[in-house]
Amino acid sequence: MKNNSSLIYNACLVVSDVLALILAFISAFFVRSHWIHTAVAHPIHVETYLLIFLCLLPFWIIMFALIGLYNSNIYENRFRELGRLLIGSFIGMLFVIFWNFVSLNPIFPAKLVPIFGFIFGFIFLVLFRNLLRFSKTTLFLYKIGLTDVVLVGNTPMTEELTRLLKNSQQSGYRVVGVVGSNLTTKKYPLIKLFDNFSEAIKRINADHIHGIIQTELYADEARNREILEFAQSNHILYRFVPGNSELFVGNIEVELFRASIPVITVRQTALFGWGRIVKRLFDLTLGWICFIIALPIMFVVAIVVKLSNPRARTFYKQKRLTRFNHKFNVYKFRTIKPQYNDLTPEEAFTKMGRTELIKRYRDNSDQIPNDPRFSSLGRFLRRTSLDELPQLLNVVKGDISLVGPRALAVYELDEFEKKSLILSVKSGLTSLAVVSGRRDLSFDERRKLDMYYVQNWSFWLDLTILAKTVRIILSGSGSRS
Repeated sequence: MKNNSSLIYNACLVVSDVLALILAFISAFFVRSHWIHTAVAHPIHVETYLLIFLCLLPFWIIMFALIGLYNSNIYENRFRELGRLLIGSFIGMLFVIFWNFVSLNPIFPAKLVPIFGFIFGFIFLVLFRNLLRFSKTTLFLYKIGLTDVVLVGNTPMTEELTRLLKNSQQSGYRVVGVVGSNLTTKKYPLIKLFDNFSEAIKRINADHIHGIIQTELYADEARNREILEFAQSNHILYRFVPGNSELFVGNIEVELFRASIPVITVRQTALFGWGRIVKRLFDLTLGWICFIIALPIMFVVAIVVKLSNPRARTFYKQKRLTRFNHKFNVYKFRTIKPQYNDLTPEEAFTKMGRTELIKRYRDNSDQIPNDPRFSSLGRFLRRTSLDELPQLLNVVKGDISLVGPRALAVYELDEFEKKSLILSVKSGLTSLAVVSGRRDLSFDERRKLDMYYVQNWSFWLDLTILAKTVRIILSGSGSRS
């Protein structure tokens, strides 16, 4: 790829991290030496202290590189970058402390210096990286550092990519041409449209193309070979988006079948083997901790729910689906009025004589403001997610996991043709769809996120979803009223 912006940004990241760490340890030294007025255990000149730290700094940067902090796929995933910066800062600090331990002469004037260094280091690393990211997007605004791409293929994915890359300041990409798409010039007036790839490369200088993204595999192999060979001969980055995207986003391995034939193995999910064991142990440990902590809260909520309607059930129980099509009873605090329990939304709205709400409910992503099926207390419980606390019992029992595709009623999931894929892992108390940042996701969009989770599971993804769930609950942005 001829665009060097990524390489330059990588170099700037290294310089930024070096400056952030130097500033952090200088700050730690002066805070301990000048702001805390107790005597230091090992007096040391700041020049000597800084020189020793500069000698150890390359290890820190190498370790950052090993954990992927300079990989391009980490740049836009801020939460993952934050987690790796925290881990990297901690490992780097452990190395410095170990060096201090084996060194003949102490390198820290006092025990608080490495603690301050770790805190300041993490803060400055995050701050400097965000300033660098802001500078990059500012340059994008002036069309500096953009990656120019050509999209090839007459598929819906081509239009989807065009829409996603349209805002150059956010994406960092500029679509300089689209081959064989049904795009209209009225909708995308600044993008050149071509009937075939040969016409495109005649009218677009190869030096102005940094990447090609093909979304359609042509039946004519010569056309595919033309695109790939053009990319290779001009040192242009080539990407291919398969038409059957579900086939290629699972856990993929390339291996020799019968020791002679290369084959691609695609599993339904990345969650297998030791991953399932680790996930279950994590569910048991954190599930029991959360269940014990939540017991007093559940006790109070149960009393309030019972007092609100002594004749109604305190808990709501419904058959849901989890891994391998297994049915289980999910437990929640009652939020729906007793007369509408165990009814589908259509049945409930029909019973109350409000059939006009059925279409509104389905058209509005299965929710409507002030849903009349719920009591006032029920709306509060759902808004605060307190109604779902009893599901912690489902977690420790092994019915569901802390994180997984949302557990749905049988009639809901039966309508989805790819339910077997979603049901290759346990359902979850929270999910990727819950923390997606949007409340207007349609049923199909939620299931699409569920499928992505199933096929791309990782323990880190689980931790990310759990952290975002806590943030949503505390902020109230996950309201389901």
